Amino acid sequence: MVSELIKNKHLANRAGFGMSLGQLADFERLSTAEVWKKYAQDYDFVPIEFGSEGTNADYPSLSALNAAAKKQAQQRNRQHNIEINLNFLRTMVHSEDQLREKMAFFWHGHFATRVINPNFSVQVLNEIRKHALGSFRDLLFAVSKAPAMLNFLNNQQNKKGHPNENFAREVMELFTMGRGNYTEMDVREAARAFTGWSYDKEASFLERKKFHDGGTKIFLGKTGRFDGNDILDVILEQPATARFITAKLYRFLVNEQENEAIVNTLSKEFYDSGYDIKRLLERIFTADWFYDPAHIGNRIKSPIELMVGIMRILPMEIENPENLIVYQKLLGQMLLYPPNVAGWPSGKAWIDSSTLLLRMQLSQIWTGLRPLDLNPQNDDDLDMGLKEKRALTKTFKNPRISIDWPTVEGTFAGKDPFQLLLQRQPSFGKVLLDKYAAGSSRMAIIETMSIPEYQLC
Repeated sequence: MVSELIKNKHLANRAGFGMSLGQLADFERLSTAEVWKKYAQDYDFVPIEFGSEGTNADYPSLSALNAAAKKQAQQRNRQHNIEINLNFLRTMVHSEDQLREKMAFFWHGHFATRVINPNFSVQVLNEIRKHALGSFRDLLFAVSKAPAMLNFLNNQQNKKGHPNENFAREVMELFTMGRGNYTEMDVREAARAFTGWSYDKEASFLERKKFHDGGTKIFLGKTGRFDGNDILDVILEQPATARFITAKLYRFLVNEQENEAIVNTLSKEFYDSGYDIKRLLERIFTADWFYDPAHIGNRIKSPIELMVGIMRILPMEIENPENLIVYQKLLGQMLLYPPNVAGWPSGKAWIDSSTLLLRMQLSQIWTGLRPLDLNPQNDDDLDMGLKEKRALTKTFKNPRISIDWPTVEGTFAGKDPFQLLLQRQPSFGKVLLDKYAAGSSRMAIIETMSIPEYQLC
């Protein structure tokens, strides 16, 4: 039988980014139903912001700037995107609204965008965070009209007589129905409907009427003078959309191996609810099958989940927070910089010979027990000059992190780190604990975070 503590930790890993140090006492005494109520309660939405000075980087006109002005604008954009990245990461660590931030993290990878303009970046991120627990319909419409998405998928080039199919194709293939539920004719007709959808430099959606193809289209068996709004509505009418989204959420929240019967039931309920995301999550997180041992500790943490989880259990002050960008890059997952429109991979794709070593050493590096003996790869994503790269390389090798060890050790006093930090207990656990029993509980915590089982959630 699975204990309440194990179920509470499982819920924390899937509905958030793992247990925080402050939650430890609650998780030991509260029922899982009580813990879920805390995750499910409504919190005020607080948008992520950046910059204290004028932040409008006029992305559409960069190509018209001279070399010096263009370089300065690009540097400003880059610094602001780094600031947005770190603010999002910090919110994941410290926000009480863990369910919103975990789902924002999921949707951030589902609706993958990668743009230079920080105004566009923060706007789409906040739209995702705002609608992360609401209606998938509202979320789909908001992201589809976000300048970041329209720019990333070239819809500003989609004009009457010269349709660009990128956006229309990805909306169906990656964001809603998935392959096999539409035809190439549907892609072409949808592209015609999305002609004229664009944006202005203030990150506001703009319909350019003179570029819109107002003619009759035939899409998914329906005929009409459709525009982009109509296309999204027709897509949402398809049960395949609810099935696609539900299955992806199941793989992310429950198990990468789908249970077809459960997914089919959940997807019908999701469709019938009008795509109510929070209701679907409640259905998952309160189900008995969610807490089956087969689903506990069976997922490999993504790099962001790993980093945020460590930061939640070890309260820390980071003198050079920018070096966290390099760790994201080294581990293979940089917020705001997905590898492509399909987002990041999952599961064993996170593990290779170099990333596994760094993942297992991360707690030791951040607590000052060992230096980082890896070099950052050439970082085209950050678009840094040589001087900036050298400076950042120097700082990330010495993170200068201060951890509140008195509070950590006081909270863990008399407790088994293996029981609290792991979901799967390794066979050599007693040997490791005995090794440090007469020494520092600090070392037991760090070493627990350094074994393979800590990579699982």
